[in-house]
Amino acid sequence: MLVFRQSGGGVFAHKDIAFKFASWISAEFELYVVKDYQRLKFDESSRVSLEWNVGRILSKINYRVHTAAIKDNLVPKMLTSKQRAFVYADEADVLNVALFGVTAAEWREANRDKIGNMRDYASIEQLLVLANLENVNALYISKGVSQSERVEELNCLAREQLSAMLRNKSVDTLKKLENKKL
Repeated sequence: MLVFRQSGGGVFAHKDIAFKFASWISAEFELYVVKDYQRLKFDESSRVSLEWNVGRILSKINYRVHTAAIKDNLVPKMLTSKQRAFVYADEADVLNVALFGVTAAEWREANRDKIGNMRDYASIEQLLVLANLENVNALYISKGVSQSERVEELNCLAREQLSAMLRNKSVDTLKKLENKKL
């Protein structure tokens, strides 16, 4: 992109052209421009990273509650560690299907180009709902509710909560507050 003038005033250029221009003015000015550009890019990436991390931390904290309910109510003592892992994965997929509509394996198959799992690509609203679903599912497990009933109930709850969160400006406020803290 070359330098051009926009009707509202101001001159815009590709960052490389701007850096070259800054070096032409003075080495000190170039250093100032480069450092400020790096700071802005870091701030931008930190905001996204912090928002994502807040959601992931919430769901990881609640994951402990969820796995404790699975361990205490669904995992027979005589299973091997590999067999126990299948029980935990199956229960994680209960939540995945309820919220995202697919299992982890189905998501990986459809997203071979992506690194991580579907939860890494979830919105803050989805991660908040996931944290709630983990608590509710733990309660359902301890009450002996069947898996098929739990999936159905959790899916209804996920749709209701996600819809409410997307309409609610409080989540936007949370995002703005996190951005201001940076």
